[in-house]
Amino acid sequence: MRLHFLFLAVPAFGLLACAGTSRAPEQFGSGAGVQLPDPHHSLVPTVYVAPAKGWPPGKMPVAASGFAVAPYASGLDHPRWLYVLPNGDVLVAESNAPPDRPDDGKGVRSWFMHKFMAKAGAGVPSPNRITLLRGVNGAGGAVTRTTFLQGLKSPFGMVLVRHDFYVADTDSLLRFTYHEGDTQLAGAGVKIAALPAGPINHHWTKNVIASRDGTRLYVTVGSNSNVGENGLAAEEGRARIIEIDPASGLARPFATGLRNPNGLGWNPQSGALWTAVNERDELGNDLVPDYMTSVRDGGFYGWPYSYYGRHLDPRVKEPSDALVAQAIVPDYALGSHTASLGLVFYEGKLFSAHYSGGAFIGQHGSWNRKPRSGYKVIFVPFANGQPAGLPEDILSAFVSEDGNAFGRPVGVAVDQSGALLVADDVGNVVWRVTNAL
Repeated sequence: MRLHFLFLAVPAFGLLACAGTSRAPEQFGSGAGVQLPDPHHSLVPTVYVAPAKGWPPGKMPVAASGFAVAPYASGLDHPRWLYVLPNGDVLVAESNAPPDRPDDGKGVRSWFMHKFMAKAGAGVPSPNRITLLRGVNGAGGAVTRTTFLQGLKSPFGMVLVRHDFYVADTDSLLRFTYHEGDTQLAGAGVKIAALPAGPINHHWTKNVIASRDGTRLYVTVGSNSNVGENGLAAEEGRARIIEIDPASGLARPFATGLRNPNGLGWNPQSGALWTAVNERDELGNDLVPDYMTSVRDGGFYGWPYSYYGRHLDPRVKEPSDALVAQAIVPDYALGSHTASLGLVFYEGKLFSAHYSGGAFIGQHGSWNRKPRSGYKVIFVPFANGQPAGLPEDILSAFVSEDGNAFGRPVGVAVDQSGALLVADDVGNVVWRVTNAL
């Protein structure tokens, strides 16, 4: 009750003052073999939201030297995720959290957190739609825009396997029939497998990727809490990547202990599956780093019992020494609270050889770190299937000098020409990054 009283009595600026400010350099908590600070679990956590405002006329994100950026499509409705079809058409999942999550906002603390998230741009209704963008005009924008699928339920991940088009809704994996050149799909789709949802459904996004031969699908499922505070029974089937046989619908855990995995990609050099993961909150400004990692079949990555390998989290009420002993250290840290969501390996030919085989990552941006982190698209070079250097900023300036969010990058993809596409769910834009002229 005392915690509830503090949330009621202390306004937003008071929360910040209680939690303090990080003095760590910008790239602290990034890279391979990262050193972690001691945890700092304060009674009142940091809340430092960048209010969502959208892009003023004439403003755009800033591209790194050697690159140029232009809007590929504007006026979208909360674009979250991207997928490029073999014929070059670009699909955009316009989506947000489902409304039927009555238990996710229970309690005064959760009520406040939802208010903060709405301020950051997460409070709009879900359009439940996938839009198709086709072609590139002289200004770098899409030539045509059509509604590809509608009537979905918080859609996110998409993948095509021959004529089977799969969509990961928040509560189910659906299959539709697709033929090259289709601009619209009809029907409700065939339900291949149920996905964990329910009255909490805290991390509602579900991504999907197909194996190289198309015989297996891999689906991400985030946790139902920050660190198991809703009870571990509520985490059944969650915080993991599951493998699904699309022919039978049978599923099995592929990797577990991943608090909120989102981006998925097959490394073009090693062939390994990689994922981008959002780690836990409220252990201080500089803990715990979000990360990307190769994913081992049967691997356990710590959540909720430990973080970044075997660093114990004392907040977990039901510890498991046996699981902690198996916890795998992630391959590469992406900075604390950066909300690293999008992940795509670069296999295009437009950019220089430096980018070949490396990873572009969309960082949605922090709401609980001071100073803020993320709010940009970064690149991590790879060599021999492993990260080989510190992150490089590719697209930035999503936050104004006075702290408002013009946009927030989410999904990233590479189009048929080799240009980088970035979904911006606050700016309601898909940005297209090319070489500078």
